[in-house]
Amino acid sequence: MPTDTLPYADRLDRLRTHVKERGAEVAVLTPGPDVEYLLGHSVASHERLSCLVVPIAGSPTLLVPQLERLGWAGTAAEDAVRIATWLDGQDPYALVADLLPAGTARIAVGDHMPAGHALHLRDAVPGSELSLAGEAVAALRVRKSAAEIEELAAAGAAIDRVQERIGEWLRPGRTEHEIAADIAAAIRAEGHQRADFVIVGSGPNGASPHHEASDRVVQAGDVVVIDIGGPHRGGYFSDCTRTYQVVGEPDPEFAAVYDVVQRAQQAGVDAAVLGATCESVDAAARRVVVDAGYGEFFITRTGHGIGLEVHEEPYMVAGNSRPLAAGMAFSVEPGIYLPGRFGIRIEDIVVATEAGPRRVNNCTRDLTVV
Repeated sequence: MPTDTLPYADRLDRLRTHVKERGAEVAVLTPGPDVEYLLGHSVASHERLSCLVVPIAGSPTLLVPQLERLGWAGTAAEDAVRIATWLDGQDPYALVADLLPAGTARIAVGDHMPAGHALHLRDAVPGSELSLAGEAVAALRVRKSAAEIEELAAAGAAIDRVQERIGEWLRPGRTEHEIAADIAAAIRAEGHQRADFVIVGSGPNGASPHHEASDRVVQAGDVVVIDIGGPHRGGYFSDCTRTYQVVGEPDPEFAAVYDVVQRAQQAGVDAAVLGATCESVDAAARRVVVDAGYGEFFITRTGHGIGLEVHEEPYMVAGNSRPLAAGMAFSVEPGIYLPGRFGIRIEDIVVATEAGPRRVNNCTRDLTVV
């Protein structure tokens, strides 16, 4: 658990600047990855209101139910902010209103704040206007520090070790559910807090990018998409996809399509240099697939940012003109999905650096028969 509060004080100061630039007077954030990023810890409060109140002028306060207070004991948050509590029977929204500087009218709320909390807060501050704080927080989180990058690298290395063992579990006669259960156990054994997702898409199921494991029995010759990941011990996510063939000589069509996806993935990684736009990374990968005649079967964006959430800014997608800056971390995961037949996806997490794109996933991307 972090004990150095300096990074959190700096993050809170920078948040104030970004909130002010977006025309708000205070940010109010409920538990989740934003609070974890800003305080090094987060405790869910269920239906009761917990929130971090950060005015652009004045000291921040964390308001939590009294019954949740011990969950913050011994954390960096105790030094970074004042912690106030409330009891059942009190109106927490009125307490938040009392924490706001006099005349506050423009409140930026966290993107994931439940609507009930947001509307009750608005009613507690007459004449207030709500906006979303997501852009302000994302402006901080989108560029990872050296320490954050090493957390992502550790998560990537751990999930690579699981991918390297897929042949132990992916065998004919086993169901996707059985295979997924073994993979999930291995993910936890490799230091993850949990297996957040285990996609095992065999045969035609692989043509659904977000297929959930089913009772389908894997057959010899099947093409199988394995997309796995979760939060590693430091809270930062892994996310890695490989596509395998089960037993036998590679099917010629599968091998040909696999080559297209492999080249597209390499093109996307190569394009991820500082100053390049997010949409240009998508375009570089997509161009390879389109030129090979499979453009209509590349039905997803090329990638998503990753950190304390598995999907966050920046997104590698058409229309996103954000330029890549040092410390941005994201997936590069082109795929081809042939309905009723099979799918192929290759995914690595990449960090934009001064020295060029850095992959944090390094298990083989070559066509593999297990």
